Amino acid sequence: MASQSAGKENRPAEILIVDDNIQNAELLEAYLIPLEANVRIAYDGINALEMISELKPDVVLLDVMMPRMSGFEVCERLKNDPSNKDIMIAMVTALHETGDIERGVDCGADEFLHKPINKSELLTRVKALLRVRDLESELERTLSYMEELENRD
Repeated sequence: MASQSAGKENRPAEILIVDDNIQNAELLEAYLIPLEANVRIAYDGINALEMISELKPDVVLLDVMMPRMSGFEVCERLKNDPSNKDIMIAMVTALHETGDIERGVDCGADEFLHKPINKSELLTRVKALLRVRDLESELERTLSYMEELENRD
């Protein structure tokens, strides 16, 4: 599972880390090395939205507490844009309140990781998100093929 395709033409997975703390972002980047993915970093939510429109990452690791735009706002904007519906979002947070998790779910988060980040947990959850992404892409292709077959009749 070293070279994830994320359902996109056997290319390495694209992962975007969004964290205003440089040390946290670099630590996550170092933890992701075993995945052999293309990893990019954005240091705030506004920069992340700009990068996402160009990059179309498979997974976004999104810090919740950031200046200018919170992770909740970024997540909500991404999930409300149909062109980003396939992007898997993992909220990375030091918040442990049930209300914060509920807010993340309401915004469209696919996963939660609590700080301090455990490397094994991070890798396991990112691999799972990539697998879900692969399966969703496969399902979409299958449904399109079935629709095509039905329209031939």
